[in-house]
Amino acid sequence: MNTKQMAAEQAVQYVQDGMKVGLGTGSTAYWAIAKLGERVAEGLRITAVATSVASEEQARGLGIPLLGFGEIGRLDLTIDGADELNDRLELIKGGGGALLREKIVAMNSDRMIVVADESKAVPKLGRFPLPVEIVPFAWEWTLDAIRALGCTPELRKSGDQLYRTDNGNYIADCRFGEIASAQQLADALQRIPGVVEHGLFIGIASLAIIGHSDGRIEVKEPAV
Repeated sequence: MNTKQMAAEQAVQYVQDGMKVGLGTGSTAYWAIAKLGERVAEGLRITAVATSVASEEQARGLGIPLLGFGEIGRLDLTIDGADELNDRLELIKGGGGALLREKIVAMNSDRMIVVADESKAVPKLGRFPLPVEIVPFAWEWTLDAIRALGCTPELRKSGDQLYRTDNGNYIADCRFGEIASAQQLADALQRIPGVVEHGLFIGIASLAIIGHSDGRIEVKEPAV
């Protein structure tokens, strides 16, 4: 069992009968959904929403009951991965392209558990390029405005074509280097017309479960 799978399966133990659960996206969330599917087959009763088409298809295939957003109300718990996390449980997300949907779901959950392997835990955010979802209209101007914040942005590609999110938008992968203040950067990005959402998740994750290569599973709360 790999470290991502270990962490994901540990996180699923927090899901209790009758809960409303948000299903994340990406290689770590995949293992969480797979384990949830096993527990549902064993009799666990939950309802869920998914943060991407891929996660929705996986959940349906495993028999996990899915509801519409207007039907399910506020969620008890969301389980999702991260591309980077620090001791304050500030995250960079969006490597899988679902950052907008992931943030909407996480913000409408009582708790967000982030699952990761040890390589994702960093002293300071910024080694991983920050994904920023932008509208296609006048994307050149939006990229110029992001560049003015001190980064090197690059539109993500899928083969020879520009990558499109499930929402039909582009993603700019932005190399800021070490991020001194995630909150200040988040505020600056949100002021740019054309930016739909960014991959900085601040004050959202309540618990991190980190799998280590030596077999340890570390459970972390945000540092004060």
